[in-house]
Amino acid sequence: MKYIIILGDGMADEPLEGYGGKTPLQMANKPAIDGLAKKGKNGKLITVPQTMHPGSEIANMAVLGYDVEKVFEGRGVLEAASMGVELQEGDLALRCNLICIEDEKIKNHSAGHISTEEANELIVSLNKNFGNERITFYPGVSYRHLLVVKNGVKDMDCTPPHDVIGASFQDALIKPENDGAKRTVDLLNYLVVRSRYFLENHPVNLARIEKGKDPANCIWPWSPGYKPAMPTLEDMFGIKKSAVISAVDLIQGIGVYAGMDIIKVDGATGLYDTNYEGKAKATVDALESHDFVYLHIEASDEAGHEGDVELKIRTISDLDQRVVKYIVEETGKMEEDVAIAVLPDHPTPCATKTHTREAVPFIIYKPGQDPDKVEVYDEFASGEGSYGILKGNEFMKAFLG
Repeated sequence: MKYIIILGDGMADEPLEGYGGKTPLQMANKPAIDGLAKKGKNGKLITVPQTMHPGSEIANMAVLGYDVEKVFEGRGVLEAASMGVELQEGDLALRCNLICIEDEKIKNHSAGHISTEEANELIVSLNKNFGNERITFYPGVSYRHLLVVKNGVKDMDCTPPHDVIGASFQDALIKPENDGAKRTVDLLNYLVVRSRYFLENHPVNLARIEKGKDPANCIWPWSPGYKPAMPTLEDMFGIKKSAVISAVDLIQGIGVYAGMDIIKVDGATGLYDTNYEGKAKATVDALESHDFVYLHIEASDEAGHEGDVELKIRTISDLDQRVVKYIVEETGKMEEDVAIAVLPDHPTPCATKTHTREAVPFIIYKPGQDPDKVEVYDEFASGEGSYGILKGNEFMKAFLG
C-alpha cells in the first residue's frame, strides 16, 4: 500500500457569529472530502503540546510523528534547510519576516503578501547594509526569509508577528530569558529598529506605496534555534521513499531533515491563488517512485490570518474540488492500493486571526476497510469517529497501519 497525507493548513476553525454558529469546514462545498470521511475512519488529533506554541512547524512535525518537545529547534533552522543553507555549530537561525508597521503598530505579518521579487531585492539590500561576519540575511519566498547570527544565544522570548496584529511593535520586541542572551537580543532588536529607517525609503517600498500597497517597512526575527538532530521517516517508520510538496519553506525544511524528496510545483504560491491542480497532479505522479507523499496546502491558513471567512470557505472548497477529488479519482485507478489522510495541522480561527492548539479533525481512508459512522468532515463530526482523540505519533502509526 502507498500513502498520501493531504494537509490543509489551518483549515479548522471555531463556530462563527453571523454564520449560524457554523465553521468554514461546515459551510464549504466539499463532497470529495466528505466522501472520504464516509468511506474512512475519523478522529481528532492533538498536534501541539501544552508546553509549546501552536506554530505550523510544530504541528506539521507532530503530524509526521515527531516528538516535538525533544527535537524542535525553531522555525529558522527548517527554513535554512529548505534554502540549502548549511548551519555550523553556534549558528543561530531565525525566521525573518518582512512586515508592515503603521502608526507604530504591526499592521500585518506579510507586508501585504509582498512578491518574492520585491522581497528579495529588499533582503539583498539589508544584507549589503547590515550583514557582516556575524550577521547574514538570506532571501526566501514572499515575506518569509532567514537571518543567521553566528554564536548567537537562543534563550529569548520572540513573538510571531501573526500573533500580534494590531499591537505596538515596541511592546512586542524580543526579550532575553537570561543574562546570557542579552547581547544577542540587543543586536536583534537593533536590527529591527534600524530596518525601519532603512526600508521606509527604499525604492521598492516607495513604488508599493504609490500603488496603494502596504510597504515592507520592518523586519521581524523570531523562532530561534540551532541545527536539530531529527530522525528520518525511514528511521521512525521504515518509509524508504517519501516526498513533500509544499510552497512553504519551513515545510520543505522539515522534509529535508525527515529524509524526504522535495518536489516543487510551478505556480505554487502558498496563497489562495496557488496552483492546486499542479500540486494534485504532482502528488499522484510522485506515487510512481515514492511510497509516501505529504501534500501541504497553505491557503486556508492565510485566509484565517486575514480573518476572511468567505475566502477561507473558498480555499476549503478549492482544496476539495481541485485537489482531493482528482487524487481520489486517480488513485482509485491504480493497481496498488493508496491510503489517504486529510487533516489540518492546527486551527486558525478567523475571529482571532491566529493559531490555536485545539485538537484537529482527521480522516484516514484505506481501500477495503470498514468505515465508522461519520458522514461528513468537520470539527464536530470527526470527534464521533472510531479513532477518538489521538496524540503524539499515534496518528502516523494508525495511518501506516
